[in-house]
Amino acid sequence: MYLLWTIAAAGLAVDQITKAIAADVVEGHEPRHPLGGAVTFTAFRNSGAAGSFAPHATLVFTLLAVAVLILIARVSPSIRSTGWAVGLGLIFAGAGGNLADRIFRSPGFGRGAVLDFIQLGESGIFNLADQCVTAGAAVVLIQTFRGVPMRTVVTSRLASRALER
Repeated sequence: MYLLWTIAAAGLAVDQITKAIAADVVEGHEPRHPLGGAVTFTAFRNSGAAGSFAPHATLVFTLLAVAVLILIARVSPSIRSTGWAVGLGLIFAGAGGNLADRIFRSPGFGRGAVLDFIQLGESGIFNLADQCVTAGAAVVLIQTFRGVPMRTVVTSRLASRALER
């Protein structure tokens, strides 16, 4: 479905553009507090998962992201639900954005740290890829609880006739 790939491409582009800006404007500078301190822009290199969970497992998270991207790419041709396309597109964008950091950022290929730079109030620091994964997971859960199938089921003519009887 084109919607999945449009969302994935847009989310990935916005994530990488905002990280490039943050690397230039935020990293190495004092934190910035727009909106009266409700939002803080500060740079943090995260080698682990959300909340710096398992910081020494960067390679594991790299391989996991690759697996998620491959899985979504494999099921994408059979997705006919708008909700599933939106959810999986967002997850692809987020996993792809953070994977790009792990591949291309220091200290090296497959071991790079994800650039987190947004903090709301006293919460942890995150980036837009993290939010894409979170929003995508929420949409997927909603589709699952609503009973919306991810893929269309293709049946043969003989099976269709048997079901009609």
